[in-house]
Amino acid sequence: MNLASRLAAAKGRPADADVAPVPLQKPSPASPPAVPAPRPVTPAAPAPPTDALTRLKDRVAKALFERMGSRMNDPSLSEEQLRGIVLGELDVVVDEEKVPLSADERARLTAELADDVLGFGPLQKLLEDASVTEIMCNGPEMVYVEQGGKLVRSGARFTSEEHLRRVIDRIVSKVGRRIDESSPMVDARLADGSRVNAIIPPLAFSGSTLTIRKFAKDPFGVDDLIGFGTLSPEMAELLQACVDARLNIIVSGGTGTGKTTLLNVLSSFIPEGERIVTIEDAVELQLQQEHVVRLESRPPNIEGKGAITIRDLVRNSLRMRPDRIVVGECRGGESLDMLQAMNTGHDGSLSTVHANSPRDAIARLETLVLMAGMDLPLRAIREQIASAVDLVVQLTRLRDGTRRVTHVTEVQGMEGETVTLQDAFLFDYSAGVDPSGRFLGRPVATGVRPRFTDRFEEMGIRVSPAVFGVPQPAQARRWA
Repeated sequence: MNLASRLAAAKGRPADADVAPVPLQKPSPASPPAVPAPRPVTPAAPAPPTDALTRLKDRVAKALFERMGSRMNDPSLSEEQLRGIVLGELDVVVDEEKVPLSADERARLTAELADDVLGFGPLQKLLEDASVTEIMCNGPEMVYVEQGGKLVRSGARFTSEEHLRRVIDRIVSKVGRRIDESSPMVDARLADGSRVNAIIPPLAFSGSTLTIRKFAKDPFGVDDLIGFGTLSPEMAELLQACVDARLNIIVSGGTGTGKTTLLNVLSSFIPEGERIVTIEDAVELQLQQEHVVRLESRPPNIEGKGAITIRDLVRNSLRMRPDRIVVGECRGGESLDMLQAMNTGHDGSLSTVHANSPRDAIARLETLVLMAGMDLPLRAIREQIASAVDLVVQLTRLRDGTRRVTHVTEVQGMEGETVTLQDAFLFDYSAGVDPSGRFLGRPVATGVRPRFTDRFEEMGIRVSPAVFGVPQPAQARRWA
């Protein structure tokens, strides 16, 4: 059969039919034949591709949510009952759609649906991964995680904006918060204390945004921080003595530097026989003592009423006979009430503040006190701070992703109009970095003995002389 006959036969026409000539290009000897020989194909039912499985899961999930409605968060339904409903809906939809599924695909589909119903969807595996410290969802399709101090994009994704919103609603509803168009921002927490922030359209232009800062299931202790290089053993000994001596301590640092983790460690030094009152926006502290009262602020309701602020809780805590007041973070007018409490017999209080250095922390406290709305002269505010705060512990997140204590600074008092500070420990950057980019430096003592050590002697608290060792000349440098 010639070439014209073959082309005509392929189109279902006789070889002599009137057809327009088809220009052909003669293939080169090295090129493959123009018409490859057909290969026999054994008919079989192909497995559904990944997008088909995703569409099937969406249909099952939609049917499930429509069937259950508000019962999805019903505490009377056990995990086994919810799982039974998932399996039942899966069987119904698969039978209706006549979709061929292997045993592995059915198991995978069931596991993903169980995560959607009983957990937090695509984020469930990330929450269970101990190496992931932070999860950031920039819309339904872009999920980033922090591992080893570095940001990487995860393969997890939500099927739709509605899917992401369902997960957000499930998180915030469990702690009595709400998020909708009238209140499009919310701070919440997970059951393990992990911090959650969510913001939705119209404020989030690229889609609902969810940020989860995970907390370790087993809270870090002082030995863990020493192992990480955050603290040195000498620094840990001094901080424990400061807590035992009921000094007022401010933990300062930027976002994500580990302030809450260090506050947990400092709180672990508080003796068992004392009454501790913690005050937070969302409960995050994981204190190990038995006698702890946890207070949490409350946002306004849908009418804009009923808000309970940190400042309200600080004032109320003074009537609760606290031995120690631990404020999760000072970010407003409650700073004035906290300073007054420190100056009126509530020694040993702890708190955190956002600042980049001990000097900035003092200036930040001045600004926060002014936010209380009291028309106080600046000198009076500085005198309150100098009298109330004994120690500032500065945390910094270095370029290699590690968190280090870079300053342990004593607040000595006032000289003229200035609050005087004296460093007891500073981080030594002079050791450089290793081949992987990790800083080799460590905190070192400046050799200056803080004035509050006299209080140690009065209370019978012993600190080894090695804590205030004299630094080597090579460690002298310009400190930021």
